Amino acid sequence: MKTSDFDYHLPPEAIAQHPGTRGGSRLLVVGHGIAERRFGDLADLLDAGDLLVVNDTRVIPARLRARRATGGKVEILLVERAAPADWWCLLRPGRRMDPGARLFLDGGPAAQVEDRAAGRFRLRFEEPLHPRLEAIGEVPLPPYIERPPTSEDRDRYQTVYAKQPGAVAAPTAGLHFTPDLLETLERRGVGLAGITLHVGPGTFRPVKTEDPETHVMDSELFDVPAATAAAVADTRRRGGRVVAVGTTVVRTLETVASGGGLIEAGAGRTELFIRPGYEFRATDRLITNFHLPRSTLLMLVCAFAGHKRVLDAYRQAVAAGFRFYSYGDAMLVDRMR
Repeated sequence: MKTSDFDYHLPPEAIAQHPGTRGGSRLLVVGHGIAERRFGDLADLLDAGDLLVVNDTRVIPARLRARRATGGKVEILLVERAAPADWWCLLRPGRRMDPGARLFLDGGPAAQVEDRAAGRFRLRFEEPLHPRLEAIGEVPLPPYIERPPTSEDRDRYQTVYAKQPGAVAAPTAGLHFTPDLLETLERRGVGLAGITLHVGPGTFRPVKTEDPETHVMDSELFDVPAATAAAVADTRRRGGRVVAVGTTVVRTLETVASGGGLIEAGAGRTELFIRPGYEFRATDRLITNFHLPRSTLLMLVCAFAGHKRVLDAYRQAVAAGFRFYSYGDAMLVDRMR
């Protein structure tokens, strides 16, 4: 298996630069065949007794603007809070940012570089950031959205069920759901349970080496409530299917899978890298967006549904004018048995 096996041609105009109407996206259904539907049809594609598992992480306004003491501009991307006033961050540019360097936030407190490791910097701010983030931070749109964030992104780059602040990228499969659709699914007997995985920037990073085995996944925080583990167990007893909303949910469920399709509650970190050859233990169906070439996310989907079948579906989606990436359309994928 080579990283180039997960490449495909995508015209630049297929990359969604703006969100569509929430719930109005197209849906490519990949099972025994490939069918084109609307995301609003999801209630007709799931069965009573199935369980939707969603990621309830909430995206924080993690992109900050700052200046060096010399006046040079620096962009800060918050990655993970280490203490109320300490954050691990990405800096651009990051050269010559040694411990002791000072940064002055636009509209916010000053910070000092305390440490650097593996391309990340630990900044200590003069005061805790959380009370100020909504005022001074920007929505951390991914780099393939080639425009500044707007006020619309504050709402649309967030799921309707987001609760737990901590992500610096959205669990994008969940962006399609509306409260009305969730109510319709509940009325039809589809259950809903949540996990939390705080999505980091590494989730969307392409694999740069030709041998995927050498790629190192970023570690991300997760939490699986006892109620979700119980809901999965109840779904198994009744013969229902566990439907993961997004690759972040798949990685979390598979991290805590305990055998027999069950999962264990708990919190921790995961670096799980799912690629072809992986044997899934806890996930039956997957709702997901269309992912970057050569990415760990595309490898996960290929592992789940079959390499050829997924890339055939991607080619059909390109030909049919589907929208790709974070603000794009979605797929409903059955696990290859």
